[in-house]
Amino acid sequence: MACQGLQKGETLATLKRESESLKKKLEEERCKLSDVELQQVAEKIEVLGALSIKTRRVLKGHGNKVLCMDWCKDKRRIVSSSQDGKVIVWDAFTLNKEHGITLPCTWVMACAYAPSGCAVACGGLDNKCSVIPLSLDKNENLAAKKKSVAMHTNYLSGCTFTNSDMQILTSSGDGTCALWDVESGQLLQSFHGHTADVLSLDLAPSETGNTFVSGGSDKKANVWDMRSGQNIQSFESHESDINCVKYYPSGDAFASASDDATCRFYDLRADREVAVYQKDSIIFGASTVDFSLSGRLLFAGYNDYTINVWDVLKGTRVSTLFGHENRVSRVRLSPDGTALCSASWDNTLRIRNINNWA
Repeated sequence: MACQGLQKGETLATLKRESESLKKKLEEERCKLSDVELQQVAEKIEVLGALSIKTRRVLKGHGNKVLCMDWCKDKRRIVSSSQDGKVIVWDAFTLNKEHGITLPCTWVMACAYAPSGCAVACGGLDNKCSVIPLSLDKNENLAAKKKSVAMHTNYLSGCTFTNSDMQILTSSGDGTCALWDVESGQLLQSFHGHTADVLSLDLAPSETGNTFVSGGSDKKANVWDMRSGQNIQSFESHESDINCVKYYPSGDAFASASDDATCRFYDLRADREVAVYQKDSIIFGASTVDFSLSGRLLFAGYNDYTINVWDVLKGTRVSTLFGHENRVSRVRLSPDGTALCSASWDNTLRIRNINNWA
């Protein structure tokens, strides 16, 4: 069956060789355009001063590993999901738990706040993405109002609302990403191009952004056009699984975190990797990344329980944040850029203040 479309004299082996040679040619063309490294361009820029980033809040309430978290657009509320099968909505100012939702399966690997703040989405080993409307009545049983929106053939690894509450984007262990209509649960577009589990996705930051980036176990980071479903750019320089991808605030670049203990920075206009954030002393995988509001700092969570803060332009590490007692699974900056929340396998979330200039 696989050989039906082959021309005379062609075999799968010859086609594979041809595809490899074309890949090499593309890489050579990319290298010709590679005139200067980011660190060289940034040589004359002032070195960053000492950072003062302190833990201000510790959120305790999950009974197992916290796997994901997301900020509400109101800059105050946080949603978190855990291996204990619970989704909790927190008030980050008071530490109050506003809602606690128990799902029928454990390992709730993904959660996201709707742009309006009126709903949260979550999913994991149940292969589904469910949307739960939030109510002002704290005693209401929210689990009963849960609505299954998306269905994959393997675990859900990530979800994010587009710029409205009406559409949601999901990534899955089945190797695909998909765009769904929240109201009808209809599949609007599917994205095929990864050859293994898709572990992370991130939507381009502009209001009219029609692209998103995904990273997976095939060591690839792919950029997609949401309207056509086409894979418009692909980057393959990591040596192991890509655990997280995150757009630069301008939308012209993105960063990735990988099990190869590096974070990498890709410029979409130059169509190539422009910086690698690594040190010989860092031997554990990077699990999550996020940028400061200005884009000057990159916060990266690692499997050795730390968060390293990198100077994006100079490629140097400017600080290391301690406090967690297990793997850091997620770091996310608040919408106003003043706080960094980290989720960890130590069952807690920590909120730290960030200098205003960052």
